[in-house]
Amino acid sequence: MLTQNQIMDILARTGVLLEGHFKLTSGLHAAKYLQCAQLMQYPNEAAPLCEQLASYFKDENVTVVAGPATGAIIMAYEIARSLGVRSIFGEREPGAPMTFRRGFLLTPQDRVLVVEDVVTTGGSVKELIKAVQYAGATVVGVGSFVDRSRGEINFGGVPFRSLVKLDIQTYQPDECPMCKAGSLAVKPGSRQF
Repeated sequence: MLTQNQIMDILARTGVLLEGHFKLTSGLHAAKYLQCAQLMQYPNEAAPLCEQLASYFKDENVTVVAGPATGAIIMAYEIARSLGVRSIFGEREPGAPMTFRRGFLLTPQDRVLVVEDVVTTGGSVKELIKAVQYAGATVVGVGSFVDRSRGEINFGGVPFRSLVKLDIQTYQPDECPMCKAGSLAVKPGSRQF
C-alpha cells in the first residue's frame, strides 16, 4: 500500500496540482486546482493509484466500474482492469442529466463501483449514482483519488473511499479575494456550466 506521502509525490511529480485562479465545476473559485488528466497520461504512475483504490472495494463483488466522462473514463477503465470487471462511463447531453449512452447497459444484478478523480461537491458522482439506480443496478461504493469535500459529502449512505483528503480553500465568486484583486478565473475542467 502506498502511503499518503507517496501518493502526494506521484500527484506532484505528474503535474496534477496547479496553482493560479480557477473556476471549479461547482462555480466556486480556488487558488489551487487538481488536474488528474495529467496523472492519467503516465500509466506507470496511475496504475498503482488505481490498483490501491480498487483494493478498497475488492470484497464488494463489483461487476462494473462507472465514471463520469471525461475525467474518469481512463480511471474507471484501470480500476475495472484491476478488479477484472467491465468499465463504462456516463455522459451529459446539453440540458439533460448524466446518462449511459453508446450501448452501455446495466442490469439489476450489476454491482457498480462509481469512481471520480476528484470529489469536491460530489455533483457528478450523485448524477452518475442516479443513472445507475435508474438502470436498476446497485451502487456498492464510490471511490476517488482525492476527496476535497472536507468530510461533508454524503452519497446517500453509499460507502466513499479516497486515496487522499485535501483541504483547498474555495470561495463564492462574489467573495473571492483573487477576483477582488482583479484576477480573472480560468476553467481548466471539462464540464461546462
